[in-house]
Amino acid sequence: MSTRTVELTEATQSLAEYAQQVDDGVIIVTRNGRPIAAVVALPNTDTETVTLSQHPQFLAIIERSRARQAQEGGISNAEMRRRFSDTPTLDETRP
Repeated sequence: MSTRTVELTEATQSLAEYAQQVDDGVIIVTRNGRPIAAVVALPNTDTETVTLSQHPQFLAIIERSRARQAQEGGISNAEMRRRFSDTPTLDETRP
């Protein structure tokens, strides 16, 4: 993964041109040497994932869930699979 830095006053290319140059890395845009934005490659993702990854309420829900899991524990993947294998699917419950 490559990282490139471009000072805002020197960023003369269009956003589309920078996006084509990203490949699997990142281009960091700086103002007076401080990062203010980035153009990042997003392989194997979708718009919903990107949006949720920056949404404060969603991130708070995830953090609360992780804290609860750490404090109270949970069930293993094997137990979850066992529970779902014993549950009829929607098609199996229809007459």
